[in-house]
Amino acid sequence: MKKKLLATLLASSMVFGLAACGGSAETPAASEPVESSVETPVESSTEATPTEEPAPEVVPASIDFEDGKMDFVSMYMQAGNSDNSELSIVDKDGSKKLYVKNVDGKVSYVGFDLTALLGANVANVATIEMTITTEHEGGFSATSGNIISWAGADLVEYKDAWSVYMESKNPNKAIAKIEEGEEFAADANNIMIVTMDTDNGPDEENGVGSFYIDDVRFLDKDGNLITADTSVAFVGPESFAPTGVDMSNLCALTGAAEVEGFQKAQAAWTQDGVELTQEMIDKLVPGSVIEISYTSETGNMWIVMPWATAGWMRVGDGTNGKSYINGSQNICQVTYEQIEEFCGEDKSTWGAMLQCESDGAWEVYSVKIGQAAPVYALSNVTEVTDFVVSEGAWTQNGIELPQEVWDAFGPGMALEFTYSSETGKLWAVMPWATAGWMRVGDGTNGQAVCYDGKCYVTYEQIESFCGEDKSTWGAMLQAESDGAWEVYGLKIGTVSEMKMVNNNVEIEGFQKAQAAWTQDGVELTPEQQALLVPGSVITFKFSSETGKLWAVMPWATAGWMRVGDGTNGTAACKDGICQVTYEQIAEFCGDDPSTWGAMLQAESDGAWEVYSVTIGQSKVTETEE
Repeated sequence: MKKKLLATLLASSMVFGLAACGGSAETPAASEPVESSVETPVESSTEATPTEEPAPEVVPASIDFEDGKMDFVSMYMQAGNSDNSELSIVDKDGSKKLYVKNVDGKVSYVGFDLTALLGANVANVATIEMTITTEHEGGFSATSGNIISWAGADLVEYKDAWSVYMESKNPNKAIAKIEEGEEFAADANNIMIVTMDTDNGPDEENGVGSFYIDDVRFLDKDGNLITADTSVAFVGPESFAPTGVDMSNLCALTGAAEVEGFQKAQAAWTQDGVELTQEMIDKLVPGSVIEISYTSETGNMWIVMPWATAGWMRVGDGTNGKSYINGSQNICQVTYEQIEEFCGEDKSTWGAMLQCESDGAWEVYSVKIGQAAPVYALSNVTEVTDFVVSEGAWTQNGIELPQEVWDAFGPGMALEFTYSSETGKLWAVMPWATAGWMRVGDGTNGQAVCYDGKCYVTYEQIESFCGEDKSTWGAMLQAESDGAWEVYGLKIGTVSEMKMVNNNVEIEGFQKAQAAWTQDGVELTPEQQALLVPGSVITFKFSSETGKLWAVMPWATAGWMRVGDGTNGTAACKDGICQVTYEQIAEFCGDDPSTWGAMLQAESDGAWEVYSVTIGQSKVTETEE
């Protein structure tokens, strides 16, 4: 059962594609109990009177959620089939429980930071128990999943299965046994992930299942309860990446629609896909992107156009261009322009068949087609703490912003709403503008960029509809959507666009850490220096106390030079990714890269650590051309 983390993420995420149909005896994942992990309730020997029920046994728990705390829990979003599930504490059946609401119909990965919860006692855990209750809108359906441990200094992954296979066994107790050699280690960022991998609800027309977790018990080898500090916050290992969907190297999508029926799995170098409907074909226009959520043994993914008049064509495999793949290697994007380059300018000659392929065994969970939009990084941030509002569809709500907030808002800046909505859309409303009551970003008056729980409306978008004189906009700022919506917070800051990058080459040996205002790096080889061409991007995967990072070129003929620190341009930094472009370096170090020097360093205004550095090529926009 022991597997290294990277390899097992593929295996664990591919379980979803094996979800059983129906609840018959031919459905082992959902109809047969897993004896090692599910404890069957024992009938009481005491016969209750018709008017009395036996009092439920009260068992002390390490975590019972009665204090309402859940900061030690976070969703894992780096598997290709991760569901962006919503977490909350709710009252159910007379007690508080952690509610995991499935949103996208994929697999919920619920992470518990055991190192934070248990401290040094994490090394004493021999058994984990919890009560799991499943729920479907249309009626009971069988489900199953895993309790996954990331244990030891190397975060080796172990699994123990759970299932709720009969309505009479809902709720059920899930148990994970920590065998010899599988122990957790103190101070090693060890975690536990609870998943629901198999759900018969959709096949039985009961809807997608959600579940509740309660009475989590950590026991030592003698069966003694280990107490947990529920006041802690989730930290976890770097590989958990609890910041949400990994958008590194990618663009955001607006107006995206899912290609129905594109849940496919095949062996290496084997293609599979669907024939696109006319509606999907119509969405393939200049600037559009095909986005694939997937796993593969190699991390690679591309598309195949087998019916193209130009011939059977791979697009994005590295010979016919390279697809855009995020750092977690679970989202792949192929642009309209890449297809056009190899299949021709006349879209009608591409053929309607769209397939996927990889050089390793692969599985695709969804394919979407939408219009490319920027992924924004925000700096110089002002937070509007009282912008917490919610409404129904097509209903506006907001606040009158203080004058100092409007004074700080200018060209090159954006409003960042943290939000949720039934449709995924949100936009701004300027009801007091002299130009008139104005929606901005709804798709008719420009398009707000919304992804991963954030929505951005730029200064320039508001200016284009409300006028160049900001004093005529009015002080009232509202939000709105075409579905029920809620805004949790508002930030205003300077935006930098994260570049869409492919053909990444890693710079070996660039694992560095230093204190604030201290530089460290490596001398680039001639081959690596040759990668620095117009359109190229240096990408740092990093952490720092301030969230900032930039490049230093100490050997440049133009002089010792910071690039991207805010005085010499601003590097785009978001969710542990920092990008510095060729054009930013050229602006300060000169147009001739041979004068830049071979030494590349990193620096920040807080203690920092860089985990990897790559040099890749960005998607060239029409403006850049």
